[in-house]
Amino acid sequence: MLIEFSATNFRSLHERQTFSMVAGSGRELRERHVVDPDAPATPDLVRSAVIYGPNAAGKSNLILALKFMRDLVVNSAQRSQEGDEINVTPFLMDEGQAASKASEFELIFVEQGVRYQYGVTLTRQRIESEWLIAYPKGSPQVWFERDIRSEPRWKFGPSFKGQRKLWQDSTRDNALFLSTAVQLKSEQLAPVFNWFRQRLRVLAGYGGQRRLTPTFTLKECERDEHIHSQIVSFLKSADLGINGVNAVRRKFDESHLPEGLSPALRQEILKGMENQEITDIYLIHKTPSGKEIQLDIDEESGGTQQLFGLAGPWLEVLRKGWVLVIDELDTSLHPAMMRKLVQMFHDPEINRHKAQLIFSTHDVSILDREVFRRDQIWFIEKDRDLQTHCYPLTDFRPRKDESFGRGYLQGRYGALPFIGEWRI
Repeated sequence: MLIEFSATNFRSLHERQTFSMVAGSGRELRERHVVDPDAPATPDLVRSAVIYGPNAAGKSNLILALKFMRDLVVNSAQRSQEGDEINVTPFLMDEGQAASKASEFELIFVEQGVRYQYGVTLTRQRIESEWLIAYPKGSPQVWFERDIRSEPRWKFGPSFKGQRKLWQDSTRDNALFLSTAVQLKSEQLAPVFNWFRQRLRVLAGYGGQRRLTPTFTLKECERDEHIHSQIVSFLKSADLGINGVNAVRRKFDESHLPEGLSPALRQEILKGMENQEITDIYLIHKTPSGKEIQLDIDEESGGTQQLFGLAGPWLEVLRKGWVLVIDELDTSLHPAMMRKLVQMFHDPEINRHKAQLIFSTHDVSILDREVFRRDQIWFIEKDRDLQTHCYPLTDFRPRKDESFGRGYLQGRYGALPFIGEWRI
């Protein structure tokens, strides 16, 4: 489970910004919205959190910071070579002064009953520091520290076992020790690495990248008949008129190419796709007379396509107790559907394995004390220096009976756009 995430000097995040899933002391909705993470010396956590703020305030950048850290852990030991730049984007709105400074990321989380605190500072050229603290019995154990600015540069705690020297010598300047050691068979660090690789799912991007593709949901339908039935049941409950999913595989041919391609490009694509299969996805509907008809998914509405793409990962996260972070969940979705999706994470009968949901949205209809506790609501805004600031609703000490949506739209909590007049 995710406890806390912090990022510094990344995109619009200049000063250190911290996002937390720690539950407050309030008793409202506690039985359904708050869980014990089952780790020593670890506070109760909320099952979900929502982030509000105006366009271009930095909501996506906070989520992209989390995605960057996940991808760095998963890929740094395998997908880069000595001398390759690290693809980090520092804060650039101070005329480049921050570009020469290190960016920092830190995550605190629970995996297999142990709380971990893992962090890294880096520039485009190298990892400057990296640290991991574990709390297996509630007290902190420093497993390793790496810092190019200190002597000695490497420190290992007595609780950290394994081939330390081999792993240290094998770690490139632009790669993480955590990732390198796991690649070289560190069993002790494997749970930490696997939390990033398996349990943390971040769906983020800009523009068209936000639209979920149907590929994963289709694979889930084909992989397991029980999961297929769950996905169909989920789609039925959304009142989309869908009664089934069908996949048709066929050989790629010229009819799949868009119009307007040059003859040379057309031939190049056809040659590259020779003997390749593609899959057409059809959603099955029933007419009033009971006859089944199939519609290509491309003929469905944007909301139906979005929900189909979301169904597979959504149900997998709930089934396995993972952490799902998604940018602009409300894209093409009705507010009633949004409410239903969020409440699935709050239902202990559905969310049996303590999965967590974190998402950004502009949908104020769910900014409601019947949907969220006060400690589940976060805001993001930019200041005059174009720096993003992240803060919780609890900073304003709202009353238990306060209308959160009305208070937000009235400007009580900030994080609203300032829309000026414009005339032709």
